[in-house]
Amino acid sequence: MARSEDTQALKEVLNHQVANFTVLWTKLHNYHWYVKGHNFFSLHEKFEELYNTSGEYVDEIAERLLAIGGEPVARLDEALKEASIEDAEYDLTADQMVRQLNKDFDLISKELDKGKDVAEEAGDDRTADMFIGMNTELEKNNWMLKSFLGKDVQ
Repeated sequence: MARSEDTQALKEVLNHQVANFTVLWTKLHNYHWYVKGHNFFSLHEKFEELYNTSGEYVDEIAERLLAIGGEPVARLDEALKEASIEDAEYDLTADQMVRQLNKDFDLISKELDKGKDVAEEAGDDRTADMFIGMNTELEKNNWMLKSFLGKDVQ
C-alpha cells in the first residue's frame, strides 16, 4: 500500500502534466493558426495532429487524477501558473515554432520519465504505464520535429 506522501506526490505530478498539456494544447492552436511560409501545409496539419493528441492527454491525465482523489487544474490561469512550459508568442517563423516545441517536448519528456518513477514509488502501475505511452509518442514526435529542423537526433 502506498504511503500518503507518495500518493500526494503523484497527484502533484499528474496535475503538473494537466497544466503542461493544457498550455501545449493552446500553444499548438496558436502555431496551427499562425504558421506561414513554404512549410505551411505540412506544419499546419502536423500542429493540428499534435493539439488533438495534447487535448486527449489533458483529459486522460485529469481523469486519472480524479480517479485517485485529486483535483485537476481546470482554468487557464491555473495551468499557466503550474506549467513548466510557457505560452506561445506571436510573430514567430515556422522554424522558431518548431524549435520551441522541440524544447517543450524535451522538457515534458524528462518530466514524464520522473513522473513514471513517482507513480512506481506510489505503487500505481496504471499511471506509470500511461506516462510511458505518452512519452513514447512525445519522443517520436520530437524526433520528427528535430528531423524537420535538420538536427541530429540522439
